[in-house]
Order: sequence, then structure tokens, then C-alpha cells
Amino acid sequence: MSEHDTVRIGLVSVSDRASAGVYQDQGIPALQDWLGRALKNPIHWETRLIPDEQDGISATLRELVDEAKCDLVLTTGGTGPAPRDVTPEATLAVAHKVMPGFGEQMRQISLRFVPTAILSRQVAVIRGQALIINLPGQPKSIAETLQGLPAAEPPAHGIFAAVPYCIDLIGGPYLECDEVVCKAFRPKRTPPP
Repeated sequence: MSEHDTVRIGLVSVSDRASAGVYQDQGIPALQDWLGRALKNPIHWETRLIPDEQDGISATLRELVDEAKCDLVLTTGGTGPAPRDVTPEATLAVAHKVMPGFGEQMRQISLRFVPTAILSRQVAVIRGQALIINLPGQPKSIAETLQGLPAAEPPAHGIFAAVPYCIDLIGGPYLECDEVVCKAFRPKRTPPP
């Protein structure tokens, strides 16, 4: 039995070609690898590989939060400007609150590598007691945006450092990170007067 709360994580890879079997999905394995190293909590995975269809993406997100009771849902793929890239629209359609800082920081990290990072449209939202975040499609970019660039000058914080505290604030389980992979940030509690 683990001393840490079990966390339910939904992983959604959005890709017409991967969902049709044209090529092997790399997004879900990359997310499971990184999260498995970053979190000390036992993880219950809910994985979905679906095509770039806005209504289908929204339905999947609702199902993962409302029925599967995921605390955190991460999507990969479908965030560019191409006509079939509709993951942000599908995500915003199920939102109770929008969390723009996540997308802003992901673009800042990616801009260190490619000028086309400004074309990415990742968003993050809260639905009920779950945080939903759109991530880039490439495994290398997924890891960079989650973990950040601690050795860079100046260093860039990864978005996952803020995820545990966000989950705390919306009533989810207490996420414990392995600080070798990702140091979670929680404000220090001030003692009562």
C-alpha cells in the first residue's frame, strides 16, 4: 500500500493517422514515461487514442472527467493552425474555468527552440475538480514543456511544477513529485498570528 494518494490521470492522443493505425502513437507512451518518473503517487491510467474531431474530443474529455473521475487529463496533438487541429476548441467547449498561464508558459519554453512555437494554441482548463491541459504533439516537446529547462540561461520553469498546487486548490488528491524530475511549487504556509 502506498503512502501517497492514488491519482487518476486521463491521457488523450488526438491524431487522425495514429487512431487509424497508419503509425504508432508516441504521445501516450511519452506521457506515461514522464509522469511515471515525475510522480510518487500510484497512478490509475485512462488512455484514449482518437481522431481530430471536435465533438469527439469534447465527449472524450467530458467522459474522462465526469465518468472516469480523472483528476488530471493531458491531451497531445491537434493544437496547431491546420484546419483539422481542433483540440483547443474542443477543450474550451468543456471548460468551467480557463487557465491561460499554462499555454503561455508552454509557448515560452518552445520558443527557445523554434520560432514556429507561436503557432501552437495549447490551452488549459478546469472542469469540475479536474485540470485539463493540451500539450504539444512531439515527445521531446512534451517533456520540455512539462519539466522545463532548468539548466538553460535563464532557466525556464516547466508547467508541471504548478500542477500539484492547482490540483490542491480544486479539491483533488495530493500529488507528490520526485524532485529529481520535477520540483512541485506550493506556497509556504504562513503561521497563524
